[in-house]
Amino acid sequence: MGATDPIVVQPIASSNWRLRSGYLSESDSDFESVHVLIGQFLADRHSPNPLPDTSLLTENAKFEWGYGKPLEKVIQSQADLAFLMQHPALFRNAIAIIEPWEHVGQNPLGEDVRASLNVAYIAQKIADCDSILFPMWASGLLDPDVVVPLITSGLAVVVEGGDPSVRDASTFNGAQCSLPDLHALVEKLLLSRSPTSALALFICLGHQLAAQAHINLIKQSVQQVLSLEALPRDRDGKMLKALKRVCQEIETVGSALVITKRNGHIIAKGWDHPEFAVGPNEHKEVGDRRLHHYQSPDGEALGIPQALISAHEVTADEYEGIIDTTIAYEREVNIAMFHSDEVNEEAILFANWAYRSLHDAIIPYRSIVAGSRLSWLLKLPDAIEILCSTAIDDEIVTECSATCIIYKDFESKQIRRSFTCQFHPELLSDLRTVGMSEPPTYARLKTDDGARLFARLLYEGMQE
Repeated sequence: MGATDPIVVQPIASSNWRLRSGYLSESDSDFESVHVLIGQFLADRHSPNPLPDTSLLTENAKFEWGYGKPLEKVIQSQADLAFLMQHPALFRNAIAIIEPWEHVGQNPLGEDVRASLNVAYIAQKIADCDSILFPMWASGLLDPDVVVPLITSGLAVVVEGGDPSVRDASTFNGAQCSLPDLHALVEKLLLSRSPTSALALFICLGHQLAAQAHINLIKQSVQQVLSLEALPRDRDGKMLKALKRVCQEIETVGSALVITKRNGHIIAKGWDHPEFAVGPNEHKEVGDRRLHHYQSPDGEALGIPQALISAHEVTADEYEGIIDTTIAYEREVNIAMFHSDEVNEEAILFANWAYRSLHDAIIPYRSIVAGSRLSWLLKLPDAIEILCSTAIDDEIVTECSATCIIYKDFESKQIRRSFTCQFHPELLSDLRTVGMSEPPTYARLKTDDGARLFARLLYEGMQE
C-alpha cells in the first residue's frame, strides 16, 4: 500500500457484534430497563441523565452504521439475518429500523440526511436501547415471512423516510429494493400487529407507504370477498352475503372518490389512480412546523361523502392517538418537516370508513371467518385516525400529518396502536444527522418536542 492510498475501513462482521444488549448502562438493557428510562425521560424537562454520561461516538467517531459500536448491527445479507436469528435476545431488546433509501433528502446545508442515525442515537442516549438496521436499499428485500415476525418481536419497528416518491416507482431505480417490494413489506407489517407484537412507527416515506398499503389491503379484501361463490360452514351463505354487501359499497365509494387539493385541482379519480393515496403537496415543507389539531373537512365543498367524515369523527371520539393528546397538553408542539409529497386526506377518511365497515361486518361471523380462507381479514386494522395537520402562515398545507392505526381485538376488545407521521420527530430543527453536527445532550433532547414525541410513542406502544 502506497503512502497516499486511502485506508479502507470494513464494516463490523456479525460474528463480532456485541452479544449483550445495551451500551451505556452497567448491566444488560432489557424491556423493563428501557421502559423505565423512557418514562424518566418523559417525566419532566429538567431532571439529570440517569445513565452514565458516556459519549456514543467514542468507538465510532463519525457515528456511521456498521463501522463501530453501538451501530454495528446492520443486516446486509442472509448471513447477517441468520446470525441475528441465533441470538434472540439481541432483537427482542432492540428497535428495528427499516431504511427504504440511503437518506431522506438534503438539508439546507446540502448534506444528505440519514435520519435512521438519529433514531438510533435518541433511543440509545435516553434509554440505552440498541437499534438494528435493515438497509433495504442496499440489502434488497429479505424474506418478509422471516423478517416481519422477527422484527415485530422486538421493542418497536421504525420504517424511516427516504428521498424517492411513492408516486413514481422509477425514483427507486438503483436500489436493491423496489417500490413493489416495499409495498409488500409494509402490507405485511400492517397485518402483523397483535398482542405479542411491537409498535410500528412509519415516518415520512414510511407514512406514505403505509397510506398506500391501506388502500392495497382494502382492495385485496374487497376483491377476494367478491370473487367467492361460497364458503364452507357458512350456513345458507348468510355471512358471505353480508360481507359482499359491505364490499360492494366499499368498491362503489372507492371507485368514485375524487381527490381534490384545497386550490380545487383534482389529482385523482378513484382508488385505481396511482395518486389516490399519496399526491404532490401544494408546498414543499422543510424545517420546523407547528402541529395543529385536525379539523374535519367541508365534505359538501370537497365532494367527500358525509359517511366518511362522520365515521372519522366517531373514530376520533372513541380512541386516543397520543399525538393529538400531546398537542392538547403542550403549549405548542414544533416538529421538523422534510417532504414534498403528502398523504391525501380523502384516502385516509375512506380507509378508516372501509376498515370500520369490514370490522363491523365480520364481528357476528368471526368464528366462521377464523376457519376460512378469509381469516387474514381478522388482522386488518379496525380504524385509522388523522391526528394533526401543519400550516404555513396559518394556511393548512398538510392535512394528514400523522395517523393512529387502531387494532381492536375481536375477543378481548383490547386496543393496540401503531403510528404514522409525515414529519420527522427524530430530527432536530437544524435537520442534521448525528455525526454531522454536535451530538445533542440528554438535556437538549429532554426539551426537544420531536425527541419527546418520539419517546412518548415508544413508551405508550411498549405498554400494548
